[in-house]
Amino acid sequence: MLLLDTAGFPSDSWLRQVAAEVNLSETAFAHPLPPDGGADWALRWFTPEAEVALCGHATLATAHVLRSAGLAAGPVRLRTLSGVLTADAHADGRITLDFPTSTLTRVPVPDGVEKALGATPVSVHATSERLGDLLVELADERTVRELAPDVDALRHLPGRGVVATAAAARPEEEYAYVSRAFYPGIGLSEDPVTGSAHTALAPFWSARLGRETLTGFQASARGGRVVTSLRGDRTLLTGTAVTVVDGELRAGPADG
Repeated sequence: MLLLDTAGFPSDSWLRQVAAEVNLSETAFAHPLPPDGGADWALRWFTPEAEVALCGHATLATAHVLRSAGLAAGPVRLRTLSGVLTADAHADGRITLDFPTSTLTRVPVPDGVEKALGATPVSVHATSERLGDLLVELADERTVRELAPDVDALRHLPGRGVVATAAAARPEEEYAYVSRAFYPGIGLSEDPVTGSAHTALAPFWSARLGRETLTGFQASARGGRVVTSLRGDRTLLTGTAVTVVDGELRAGPADG
């Protein structure tokens, strides 16, 4: 993520160019806001190809950087396309994000989904307009882990992308459900871990399993766990972050 020392964001063109150069799932850009404006920092997220309305892990990274740099001592309020979000970095290194819970509407299996995924859905749910994902329930954990989808076919499906999920084979252990998330339409064949998708996974699995707090495992090649706590129209996402690269961007907006 990039901390900007400006009063506003540079041009969208420059932000997209930087995100393409960084070439991660999402790059976060944040700049400080005046006091008492309802939020502490303004935050935007870009994939290498497009801006997104909600992103979990780039927000996690932002909270981590602000805490590490001594710019946030407690909960920080972030003004985003999804409203004001709160990120709270705890002393033990955990970070909790307060995000809007996605709505879920069961829909008939859209044309092309089964062929694109290479698996037969058990159910399909449309998520909120803000999220724009299709949540596809599959038969079991093994099916999710072994998916080898047709990325080109996924690209032509409506919405932001497809989140495939199933109950964990052994839910009494480390996680209750698994998922994988595919977003070729915005430049991500498969996202390693998708915090925003868990605002839909949380209500889906909480209703199935009867528990407000769950741990999900995103079974990408890198993999990652997200702890979700459902609070009605809000979902708390908890994870950790570490700094692996620290530097200064030398090509400013005037150069772009």
